[in-house]
Amino acid sequence: MIESLTAADIASDIALDAIQRYPDADNPSSFLAVNEGNSYLRLPDTPGVIVYRPTGRYLVQFGGPFAPKEARPRLLRAFADLAAEQDREIVSIQLQGADAPEYLDAGFTVNQIGGSYALRLDTFSLRGTAFVRLRNKIARAVRSGMTISEVPLDRWHPAIRELDAGWLGTKGGANPLEFLVGQMGGRYQHLRRLFVGVHGDELTGYISYSPVYGSRPGWMHDLSRRRPECPPGVMEAINKTAIETFQAEGVPWLHFGYTPFSGLSTDHELPGHSRAFQWFMHDLWANGGHIYPAQTQYAYKEKWQQDVVLPEYIAFQHGASIPALVAVFRACNAV
Repeated sequence: MIESLTAADIASDIALDAIQRYPDADNPSSFLAVNEGNSYLRLPDTPGVIVYRPTGRYLVQFGGPFAPKEARPRLLRAFADLAAEQDREIVSIQLQGADAPEYLDAGFTVNQIGGSYALRLDTFSLRGTAFVRLRNKIARAVRSGMTISEVPLDRWHPAIRELDAGWLGTKGGANPLEFLVGQMGGRYQHLRRLFVGVHGDELTGYISYSPVYGSRPGWMHDLSRRRPECPPGVMEAINKTAIETFQAEGVPWLHFGYTPFSGLSTDHELPGHSRAFQWFMHDLWANGGHIYPAQTQYAYKEKWQQDVVLPEYIAFQHGASIPALVAVFRACNAV
């Protein structure tokens, strides 16, 4: 069967090749580069891509340039030229520490905006007193009659859509998030993995895992949902099954992804950072649950006792600003 490719398909295929070929920045969320709806900057004589979304007067970039180190400054200069041509500003989100030098050299203001978390699977075990509460929650979910398995998306996609719609309904009709969260379906679904928990024929919850490249290869705990009325421990039980599967396969790392406003530390801030924005991030961590449930999301990740916390950054082309941060939220369909 001959596959008919659109220009968007070809661009995203090039982006997939770039995140697999040039993973030096060690961005555990790099698979988000192939989300539908992304735009890409490429140069004919330079390897790699820049991933972004136009949002109002901003170009919101995801990660740094996915390119070999020597090509990153040229791509960033071309991206700045593109923004100038469109009379827009660049704001870059989920930069890694390895991305920062090019942005600092280009005059960007770079601040920590959160952290991402990773679990080393070859040494992980739920044995011991530290995991008593987690084991009890998992046991309770299993005793409820839930069965857990890895499945292809086709079998459960309609039920997942129904579950997602119900979950959004409990959030007051909130919009589904985009850009900085994974997707289901599409041309790259075969590269993801899906684990579900069911009671009888009814879907209770699911977790989708995306591939991670770089020095900590493995899978990232990405999209996840559960029915509001389901017993405690459902998500933990599904994740435990996935972990055991990955461990049997010799997978080195499980990543839990990026949580805004978490893992903040003065030790992670870079030269020239905005002290006002730094204060604002700490305030959002303490008091910004109505904007984003960072502490709730972090609490789920913390219970697995992560081995590595990676600082993640935001870069402002023309100085830290709230409008630029709002543009990131707009790109994510959060406002």
